[in-house]
Order: sequence, then structure tokens, then C-alpha cells
Amino acid sequence: MCLAIPSRITKIQDKTATIDVFGATREISLMLLPDPAAVGDYVLVHAGFAIQKVCKEDALDSIRILREIGRQIQEHEQDLI
Repeated sequence: MCLAIPSRITKIQDKTATIDVFGATREISLMLLPDPAAVGDYVLVHAGFAIQKVCKEDALDSIRILREIGRQIQEHEQDLI
């Protein structure tokens, strides 16, 4: 299963961007994006590549849902083993 994580672009240099995802930063490639990206944009990231821009509202919704899933997994971790 693949999961693309919504992340906010904090810096761009050439075709490389620095993103913030859940408070962690990492560098990704912008080479697969069909449209130019800007600092502050939210993108879906998979395997080190931004694959699609998303609106801020949708990105924040997805992040909220992912955090809730993580919280529920932690609460019920022993039940899952």
C-alpha cells in the first residue's frame, strides 16, 4: 500500500524543495509536479517526490485524519498484536 503525505513547502531551490511534515523537515524533488510550486503550497509527497499540489484546507484535513489514526493505533496497540 502507498500513502502520499500532505506537506507544506518551506523553501525552494531549483527543482528541490524543503518541506515540513508533522514538524520534521526533509528535501524532496519537484520534478514530477505538472504546475510550478511556491513556498507555502501544500503538496502530496510520495517516495521523495511531490506528485500533486493540494489546497490548504484539504491538506490540513488529511493531516488531522492521519494524526487521529496514529492516536487510535497508539491507544489500541496491544489489541492489534
